[in-house]
Amino acid sequence: MGEQRSSQWYAGTDRNAYIHRAWMRRGLPAHAFDGRPHIAIANTASDLTPCNAHLNEVARSVEHGVHEAGGIPLNLPVVSLGETLVRPTAMLWRNMAAMATEEMLRANPVDGVVLLGGCDKTIPALLMAAASVDLPAVVVPGGPMLTGTFRGQPLGCGTDVWRLSEEVRAGTLSQEEFTRSESSMIRSRGHCNTMGTASTMAIVAEALGMVPPGLAGTPAADSRLLEGAHDAGRLAVEMVAAGRRPSDVLTRASFLNAIVALAAVGGSTNAVVHLLAIAGRLGVELTQDDFDRTGAGVPLLVDLQPAGRFLMEDLHRAGGLSAVLREVQDLLDPDAITVTGRPFVEHLDEARIWDAEVIRTREKPLQDHAGIAVLYGNLAPSGAVIKPAAASEHLLRHRGRAVVFDSIEDMHARIDDPGLDVDADSVLVLRGCGPKGYPGMPEVANLPLPAKLLREGVRDMVRICDGRMSGTAYGTVVLHVTPEAAAGGPLALVRTGDMIVLDVGERRLDVDVPAEELAARAPDPATVAAYAAPSRGWERLYVQTVGQANTGADLDFLVGSSGDAVSRESH
Repeated sequence: MGEQRSSQWYAGTDRNAYIHRAWMRRGLPAHAFDGRPHIAIANTASDLTPCNAHLNEVARSVEHGVHEAGGIPLNLPVVSLGETLVRPTAMLWRNMAAMATEEMLRANPVDGVVLLGGCDKTIPALLMAAASVDLPAVVVPGGPMLTGTFRGQPLGCGTDVWRLSEEVRAGTLSQEEFTRSESSMIRSRGHCNTMGTASTMAIVAEALGMVPPGLAGTPAADSRLLEGAHDAGRLAVEMVAAGRRPSDVLTRASFLNAIVALAAVGGSTNAVVHLLAIAGRLGVELTQDDFDRTGAGVPLLVDLQPAGRFLMEDLHRAGGLSAVLREVQDLLDPDAITVTGRPFVEHLDEARIWDAEVIRTREKPLQDHAGIAVLYGNLAPSGAVIKPAAASEHLLRHRGRAVVFDSIEDMHARIDDPGLDVDADSVLVLRGCGPKGYPGMPEVANLPLPAKLLREGVRDMVRICDGRMSGTAYGTVVLHVTPEAAAGGPLALVRTGDMIVLDVGERRLDVDVPAEELAARAPDPATVAAYAAPSRGWERLYVQTVGQANTGADLDFLVGSSGDAVSRESH
């Protein structure tokens, strides 16, 4: 295998080498230090990240594969973020998880790494870390849960939470029935079974080339996931021998391929901010406009919730990502490679669609143009995004009166007030939810509709926010508005009653207020006070250094790669 990076710790006869070997001799034999590659298993398993709780079992399969290939597997628990539990938002700690993982990989005697993630922020954080430290790395996604049913109907995790909760507020579903559905929603181990952020990032990671071809989307309870994990362990050893690093795989070509995949599967808008952050760690040229330029003409081929009918288990049996991308192979860059070292497009030749209802052919797409649209205008000088595939077509060009909420607390306090001056044509504006303002950019942009309108049968309205929205959510939601209100963006100047103009076809988002009047306005002092920086800890560091959504919302001092070199000994 040649000399390994880990030999810097273990080789030799001096006191430091003795210490390093001796403390690891708790089950490791002497030949573990003879130049065999040491493979870390960056494991985000946690009981408090329910979607990742099964990853210890997956890690054992990785260990077997590493052993079989002649390597030394080493479990490395890393920061785990559970989307459903942590407050105020998991996004607040994505960068921290990435930084901590990067530093542990660099600081320890490891030659390569297998990255185990599942829940929304874990795969992005792991990829950001891997890009920064640039050791040979391969991703094993934890996989989606199996489909649960309620009253004979399949349940889309996340998507049906939003739908059913709105029906309760509309008075068409009882609270008792809603609570009964709770035990049916999560049928098995694994992450959300819709095309939410977790599923999207697993698929995007494969399209980037960082997942063994064909593995992303394998259900968590499927034994083939463990087989794939075993093979990934073997592959990690091979990658160390070949010197194949993330910087070899994660090129501009691979990012553009990921954008094609994102559009073809109807993936989450969250992929925009995550892919921008990963590219920033490597210095790869990528902007939010690339998502529009590359993805706008890509057809939506996957009929999956929230943009369609089916669920991830159906996508897997229908042929998976490979079958989808075979239909748009002409749009992919043939120069991009995968962790196997071979071209990404090479493994698509044998792919087939086994259920043309779930995966449509190029000739019969769900939508002809499904990519994420990037909007500009006097309300979003640095851009905003919208997912047309999840929006109502009649609202994609709309003019309506703004109803403004200054914070998530303000929205919760007033949204169901019978006296709220709102109608179906109104535009709901929620601010104070960007990276700095919340802090952490939560998934609140798909704010609930006013109860009085729900009772009238309204099920969608234009909503505008500087925060994010869950990939499992749906609706005509403009999000990632930049600059955010807390960073001095014009969203802070909008007043209830202003006319908002949305034109997705023209890629415009404007407030119809004369420029001189808008320039003369000042944010409400109470609103400004709500954006005060936290006094201590991670939140303070985050608010002081975080970038805006249009650049990936990474911390300014983490942009760029640092490599795997460590300059000093520990003793």
